[in-house]
Amino acid sequence: MNSHIKGECLCGTSSYEWRNESKEVVYCHCNDCKKATGSAYSLTIEADIETLSILSGDLNEYKKVSDSGNIISREFCPECGSILFIKIDSYPDLVWINAGNLIESEMIKPTQEIWTKRKVSWAHIDDTLPSKVEE
Repeated sequence: MNSHIKGECLCGTSSYEWRNESKEVVYCHCNDCKKATGSAYSLTIEADIETLSILSGDLNEYKKVSDSGNIISREFCPECGSILFIKIDSYPDLVWINAGNLIESEMIKPTQEIWTKRKVSWAHIDDTLPSKVEE
């Protein structure tokens, strides 16, 4: 599939377009991703950096040494704090796009999980739970 997908931060200040040529769509259960997202995992799209174009906004960056020993850079909107991308210094030609920022998130399908040793037991959605459809 070779379509263009747009994404944006919560406030709409920062936006991008991505040429949908993903390598992997990854659930990550590492502690850093849990803390950064405030959730049980992150969902990111591994892509060649050349397939990503920033359309608006100037991003801020937070760097940290991860559990794997790599230097991880999270790029975020300075207005609302939404993390849009993750870059890893040891993989300069790649970027990991936060799937939650995609306008058309149905275009992607997860392909793998990583750091599953740190996965919490309740990190699944039980099909028997009551469900509300919100418009």
